[in-house]
Amino acid sequence: MDTFNAIPVFVAVADNAGFSSAARVLGISKSAVSKRITQLEQQLGARLFNRSTRHLSLTEAGERYYQYASQASRAAQQAQDAVSELQDAPKGLLKMQFPMTIGQMHLAPYIHEFMACYPDLEVDLTLDDRPINLIEEGYDLAIRADNLNDSTLIARQLVSLNSVVCVAPEFYAQHAKALQHPSQLAECNCLLYSYSNNENIWQFTDKNADVHKIKVSGNYRVNNSAALKDAIFANMGVGRLPTFIAGPAIQQGQLVALFQEYEMPSKNLYAIYPARDYLPEKVRCFLDFMIEKLGHGKPHWDTF
Repeated sequence: MDTFNAIPVFVAVADNAGFSSAARVLGISKSAVSKRITQLEQQLGARLFNRSTRHLSLTEAGERYYQYASQASRAAQQAQDAVSELQDAPKGLLKMQFPMTIGQMHLAPYIHEFMACYPDLEVDLTLDDRPINLIEEGYDLAIRADNLNDSTLIARQLVSLNSVVCVAPEFYAQHAKALQHPSQLAECNCLLYSYSNNENIWQFTDKNADVHKIKVSGNYRVNNSAALKDAIFANMGVGRLPTFIAGPAIQQGQLVALFQEYEMPSKNLYAIYPARDYLPEKVRCFLDFMIEKLGHGKPHWDTF
């Protein structure tokens, strides 16, 4: 067996602390991973992993081998990136993660068009809100909201994620006089998004930069923005939604946006990817494509 070919398998097992997780990252069977590691240990004449039914860890020899093997694996990836940067069109596999709701509504629908532009490219897309380790799990790119905490990653801002307070048209017709100023929300039945870290404190900034923090309450809390939108549709009360969910409904007259002369706190949507000397062409092309589709920082869902 060629020892060099076993290095990516060894590094994947070490990084993912297991044969099964390494197999998923590499796209091969668990038995193939186990066989490669056993052959590598036999060729080196040293045990690289301590194995038990519940735990896998590097031996002293494994730790020493990992120091050099991980450098070799990164160098090989850099070499591949350097070549792919010169390609006229991206090829190979592009593995990405999108957040669930905005991914379903506004990002994934463009994938077919992107792939039609680059027929030699394969896409492996995961829609999931869980945090992932891009490097250990083999992702080329992920899209996330708000701040970047991992300094080993590069972030490129895509769009701002804004919020809006809104009601159904029928609800507004019945309660318009009680919805003229944000302070009146304290007396309204406000529908709450329970995953927000400020679910019952809604903040507004007026044109004079004065900040108004309104404590709200209501009879319905839910941890899903799409379900919250449905509750607003049903005239249950006043809700605060991200504009990527509320915007299309406001444009179509299904919801009424309140207090538009005020600004609410916003987040940013970022594309993040591992720091490399050469950005793979497949990642570069996807970023340029998605930024074009999202409106160069001014998303279509904010036009209402």
